[in-house]
Amino acid sequence: MSFDPLYKVHDALAAGQIPQKMHDLVAERFPLVTEGISRVEQASGLSYPYYYVEPSMVVSTSAVEFTQFGIFFARTIPVVGDDNLLRVVVQLTAPLVAFGLKGTIHAILAHEFMHYLELVSRIVKMNVVSDELSGTLFEGTYADAGRLLDERAVFKSDQTLIRHITSRFPEGFRDLKLEDKAIKLWMDKGLPMTKVPIDSNVIKIPVEAMARLQVEQVVKDKIAQYESVKLRKRKGQPGYV
Repeated sequence: MSFDPLYKVHDALAAGQIPQKMHDLVAERFPLVTEGISRVEQASGLSYPYYYVEPSMVVSTSAVEFTQFGIFFARTIPVVGDDNLLRVVVQLTAPLVAFGLKGTIHAILAHEFMHYLELVSRIVKMNVVSDELSGTLFEGTYADAGRLLDERAVFKSDQTLIRHITSRFPEGFRDLKLEDKAIKLWMDKGLPMTKVPIDSNVIKIPVEAMARLQVEQVVKDKIAQYESVKLRKRKGQPGYV
């Protein structure tokens, strides 16, 4: 990578948005992220996309479920740069790095990697104009889980990583201990927050930018390989999407 994934965290400290103690905690635990990146790359045989740490707690809200909110500990985001080239970037949040267990961090990194592969696959096939709109947090969770490649095909050489993913993403991500820590040690401390209405969580990609997405042939070949793998159904599941 040509830039420091923690650059926004350093900037937030300099601007007085986060305290020194929190900055140091994120920096101290960041090797868990780099270890997870290496693990995903080794298991998948592909390089991880660009990623960085956002010094904010990202929460989703719903006009219907007005008493509830969801926490985005990571997001995979398509970005069109000044050069009009489309890039897919993984955004990790500081609360994940600061409070997440090693297995949780690695599972989320792997999950976002599958989002990256899914998005690249759809763009290469030119069947993406805009992503689905979800009106409730439940629908958003269901849509998130329903369209990804099977982790058993992508990470078949790392059975422990697969278990981390399946245990933490049964029907969308849940880690109650991590959520509790994020609320008590970040939100309740008045640290930076970003609110994202769930019904505006939509990706709009210009067709021109889609055509300029630079994807190495090895990535296209691997995606085709993953999509062609035939796997047995898990117990209790009627099939795969």
